[in-house]
Amino acid sequence: MTDALALTWRQYRLERKMFWRNPSAAFFNFVLPLLFLAAFGTIFAGSQTDLDIIVPGIAGMSVMTTTFVALAMNMVFLREQGVLKRLRGTPLPSGAYLGGLAAHAITNTAIQLSIVVAAGALLFGVGLPENWLMLAVFVAAGVVCLGSLGVALSHAIPNFDSAPAYVNAIFLPVILVSGVFYDAENAPAFMRDIAEVLPLTHLIDGLSAAMVTGAPFADEVSDLAVVAIWAVLGTILAIRGFSWEARRG
Repeated sequence: MTDALALTWRQYRLERKMFWRNPSAAFFNFVLPLLFLAAFGTIFAGSQTDLDIIVPGIAGMSVMTTTFVALAMNMVFLREQGVLKRLRGTPLPSGAYLGGLAAHAITNTAIQLSIVVAAGALLFGVGLPENWLMLAVFVAAGVVCLGSLGVALSHAIPNFDSAPAYVNAIFLPVILVSGVFYDAENAPAFMRDIAEVLPLTHLIDGLSAAMVTGAPFADEVSDLAVVAIWAVLGTILAIRGFSWEARRG
């Protein structure tokens, strides 16, 4: 167990070093959500009500970019470049490698959320979260849910060249429908119906309760349950379709 943890830690450190050496990855994970936050924060600077919607929405989107988007893209790259196959043949335990990847994604999420929370409190008048425990619970659930769905999506992507198209075909509509940039309750009925099925909507609702409204945890149990259901589904699909080898001949 001690050796496995040590190997996981070493893999995690390697993933962090490689991440910071890739400017495009750092941009998409950290800078892009902050650009959205700055842009919409400036647009709605005169309306605290709108800012109270935008900040939790960007926080939810940040969780999605650092887990769903990042893992979907990375797993396809690693699989199709033969990295996973080569690693499978080394003494490094599979659990240590995958654990390092998961810890890397969790770290990115924590950093991004910290930046968004700080910006919301210092620049947009949202204040510090009302319920830190609820925030931690929903972030953890969101990481598991969206991370597993990202890995599951990677199984359906045939090659790395097509990965951005596959990922953005899901990511962009989801953030537009789920109320990242507006109150989903004010959307047309058909969009609200779609949003109610998606985990990001309920993740944002939970983050909003934790960061802004201070609603009791009991009021958000249904939102947490939806995220948990998607997490179970994503985990099943991620495990069942996982492959260490590239699909092309």
